[in-house]
Amino acid sequence: MSPRNRRGLAADAVLIGASLADLWANVDTEERLAFTCALLATAALALRRRLPLATLALTLPAAAVTDAVFAALAALYTLSSLSRRRALLGACAMAFAVCDFLPWPWTDVNSGDLSDTYSLIHFTYTLATAAAPVFLGQLVQARRELSLRLAEISEAREHERLLTSQSVLARERAQLAREMHDVVSHQVSLIAVQAGALQVATRDAGTKEAAATIRRLSVQLEELRHMVGVLRASGSRPTELTPQPSLADLRQLVDGSGIEAELETDLLQDLPPTVQRAVYRTVQEALTNVRKHAPGATATVRVSHRKGAVHTTITNTASLRPALPLPSAHHGLAGLRQRAALLGGTVACGPTAEGGYEVRLELPVEHGHGSRPA
Repeated sequence: MSPRNRRGLAADAVLIGASLADLWANVDTEERLAFTCALLATAALALRRRLPLATLALTLPAAAVTDAVFAALAALYTLSSLSRRRALLGACAMAFAVCDFLPWPWTDVNSGDLSDTYSLIHFTYTLATAAAPVFLGQLVQARRELSLRLAEISEAREHERLLTSQSVLARERAQLAREMHDVVSHQVSLIAVQAGALQVATRDAGTKEAAATIRRLSVQLEELRHMVGVLRASGSRPTELTPQPSLADLRQLVDGSGIEAELETDLLQDLPPTVQRAVYRTVQEALTNVRKHAPGATATVRVSHRKGAVHTTITNTASLRPALPLPSAHHGLAGLRQRAALLGGTVACGPTAEGGYEVRLELPVEHGHGSRPA
């Protein structure tokens, strides 16, 4: 049995117990009709969730012939919490008020007694008593529907966030693929040209044959590159072979960032182009975030090569002015993490003890790369 069903049975047991207590306090067991009606009303509460209107109908006789009205009020509340028909709820509340107000037996009712001031006040109080469970039931129903709607909205937002994250990662992968595509294009073209030149210039038959083989393989790689380019450009704008940023462009990036920033670097040489671009993009994103979210702060960019990895750290001081509420989708850092993961590295970020912020990038470099200049 689910927890919800257990809670429902527990609530039914409590209401039936309260109705029995109401019966014991207000009904004389020697009055067969009154006792039977009250007992029927109490038993009918077991059906209140499945047959709320029938349950109310079974409790009204007890309200008419006895003072035990708890079962009728509980049935009226249940009907109101499950039904949207306002006219029906109003009619049921009026029916309960009439049954509770009129004395039993109805044949003894004097029309003159119903028109005096006391009777009108009594009927008003009875009607207010009937309205209370109706309003409470409608409030509970609205709260339940609001909770369901909030749950649906939360689920939709989580789904949207997942789709957005996947879209960001896909765009970053496509961007990295474009950059690698550009580098491979230049390298393959250069290999083909050099092999052709060697084939024409050399007189050695073995060297000529090797150069021809290299050129043929280069052409095959070129065809493969075009096929990959067609697949990659599907559904997106084709890109031209344009120069990509490298570590040599870091100084210009830092100086033109629009904030007071200091660059400390070992001026690494011979790093893979993909690693250089990852460092550049990380520094670019970090400085952009400093400019947006920490007005007046200063930044320090450190790039070093140690223990077979390139370490990049961008640290900014605390903001000197309140940041403007600029729109941000928070996709930049997600894209940097994806790029670093594709290169076997990591990106970590978080606040500093001084109130600033720090972004750390670590990328492994194959042995033989990253030699320092003499």
